[in-house]
Amino acid sequence: MGQGTRKRAILRMVLAGTTTAALMGCMGDEATRGAFSGERPVLTKNVKTTGRFAERVQTGETHETTPIFGFLKRKPQDDTVSRNTSSIDLGETLTGDVAEPQVALSGGTGGKESSDLIDGLLRREAVLDARSPYGKVAGSVLAANSRAAEAELRSAKLRAEAASKNWLPTIGPSLSLTSLGEFVASLVIDQVLFDNGRRKAERSFAKADVEVAAVTLAEDTNDRVFTALELYITAERGRAQAESGSRAASRLGEFAWIMEQRVRGGVSNPADVHVVNQKLAEAENQRSSDLEAARTAIAELNAMSLKSLSDVRGLGSVASAKNARPLQILRAEAEMDRDIAQASIDRAGFLPSVSGQAVLGSDGSGVGLNAGAANRFGFGTKASLKAIEATREAASRRVDQATEDQSRTMRRLEQNLISLKRQHTQGEGLLDLANENFTLFDRQYRAGQRPVMDVVSVYETKVATERDQIGLTYQIALVELQIAHHLGALVDGEDI
Repeated sequence: MGQGTRKRAILRMVLAGTTTAALMGCMGDEATRGAFSGERPVLTKNVKTTGRFAERVQTGETHETTPIFGFLKRKPQDDTVSRNTSSIDLGETLTGDVAEPQVALSGGTGGKESSDLIDGLLRREAVLDARSPYGKVAGSVLAANSRAAEAELRSAKLRAEAASKNWLPTIGPSLSLTSLGEFVASLVIDQVLFDNGRRKAERSFAKADVEVAAVTLAEDTNDRVFTALELYITAERGRAQAESGSRAASRLGEFAWIMEQRVRGGVSNPADVHVVNQKLAEAENQRSSDLEAARTAIAELNAMSLKSLSDVRGLGSVASAKNARPLQILRAEAEMDRDIAQASIDRAGFLPSVSGQAVLGSDGSGVGLNAGAANRFGFGTKASLKAIEATREAASRRVDQATEDQSRTMRRLEQNLISLKRQHTQGEGLLDLANENFTLFDRQYRAGQRPVMDVVSVYETKVATERDQIGLTYQIALVELQIAHHLGALVDGEDI
């Protein structure tokens, strides 16, 4: 065997082994393939499917059930049922085995590296009780979520998986035209030996990109739940104030009838009838406005919900979530890591790198080393390097600014909540005084000691105080939800 033939045989063996390694690397690990495969999850006896989301099962002898999300625990039954979310009624008890849910944040960053940020997002617990009205609203709107940000997260994970293999050699064909007019086909294998950390920075960039996408998905999910709860609070406030307005209109209608009878009997001034009728019309108009606001909010809420939420009533409790870090700070930190990684990539482009190259072609083969820099040097190279270093400092300062902004927002919300609770407590006393005054004036009126107009005036004050008190109740509930939304604690990490 000649020396040229022996060299080609060796290159063929190297090519075969390198191709096998590259193809195995492209396949990815089991965790990544499971996260992105389109196959139906394997059925187990501990879980059952309800479409996009699944419920976990509480083992034991209890038969208590809860809605679909991280709050839900159900007892397994003997039968196996698979149903789409559109066919499930809110609060319905389901039976059968369920497939393990595919949590969007599972699988880490898509590469081999783990992520403390994503692990922290998965461990987040919602501050809402699943059995409360808040939990029912959150569960229904999450079931109808299109989850557009989840597609970007999957794309970022795939990019990270591809970047995790960037240390492996690259293989590609090459076709060239010689000076004699002949085409020469060859197969080129290129392996980077030294690149001043460029490949490592590319992997770090891909990991940080996944973390940014994960935080974006968490923010979108929390924003959706908060929007739904804000609409629900608006609807509840409108309905409560409309009920109060209905009682006021009914009582003012009685006063108007009394005044009409007194005018007919020549006891009262006809102008008093017009005043009472005007107050009655204002009360009816306010009641209609409250009902319309409630109907508008409910219609919008039902449009973004899996099932109608018109029958859900009442307020729920919001647990404390002060230990949770705001999602905006997590986003700023992830973006800082990504910007620093990008700066490292840009800097490595100005530094020399060494790569080995093997060529196997029809006219022969060869092995060689290539040395050079990705970016050429010019008169602006020094300024470019300084700009790269400035990028690192700017990224760090953005985190500090985000921390300051979030701290200001949290202090403002906390003080607003304290103020609203103080106003509500004082309002209770004012409402009690208004009720006592109206009771006293009404009793004096029936005894003939007070004119009707005095009673109407006192009753109008009572109605206004009651309406303000109702408004404060729902403002407090909304601020509590705003604090939880600010901290990103409206949804369990497993439901993101």
